[in-house]
Amino acid sequence: MSPPPAPPAPPGAPLETVNTTGHVQLPPGGPVPLPHPPSDPSLADVSQAAVAVLLIGPAGAGKTTVARYWADRRRVPTAHISLDDVREWVRSGFANPQSGWNEHSEAQYRLARRTCGFAARNFLANGISCILDDAVFPDRPVVGLGGWKRHVGPGLLPVVVLPGLEIVLERNAARSGNRRLSDEEVARIHGRMAGWYGSGLPIIDNSTYDVETTARMLDEVVTRSIASPPSW
Repeated sequence: MSPPPAPPAPPGAPLETVNTTGHVQLPPGGPVPLPHPPSDPSLADVSQAAVAVLLIGPAGAGKTTVARYWADRRRVPTAHISLDDVREWVRSGFANPQSGWNEHSEAQYRLARRTCGFAARNFLANGISCILDDAVFPDRPVVGLGGWKRHVGPGLLPVVVLPGLEIVLERNAARSGNRRLSDEEVARIHGRMAGWYGSGLPIIDNSTYDVETTARMLDEVVTRSIASPPSW
């Protein structure tokens, strides 16, 4: 026989967090603050820093692959949060942007980004770094970077991955399902992404780099961003 249930706690009594089956108290998530630069930059080890990174790039830039590889190999707990993955949590009623951008696809995009932001804040509050990836356009600052900054916090470190057009066309051709776009759409997105040049954000042109090399360059960029956060 199972033991009788414990009597209810009196009103106003604090919650019991020890020996309580099924209850683990977690620190609440809050806006991610700016990372603290090390007192001696020469001793900085980005692989052990608690960070929230936003990897920006067009379709076919390889940002999701790089983000996953980078998160897998860090020396501290790190989560990878892909906006496209979260958008596709919606199964019945999924508003596929390939069928035309409208108020439904816009609403699902905004909802997914807010969900990703909440997740990033909660991961950081509980000692887990994270890297998010999204195709953020420089000509929509309020919706793009501004939205991410509102949902995650001022400590988010944006990095742009922007290979040449022929590279993204080739990589996009290898995709399938909702992730594959027409060549015309890929070229249009890539052209808009060129606006990141001159923005002050760090940019990695990975046209000739494999995933491992791109991830190593990302480490270098994040190290510099921790020492001197970009203004955005």
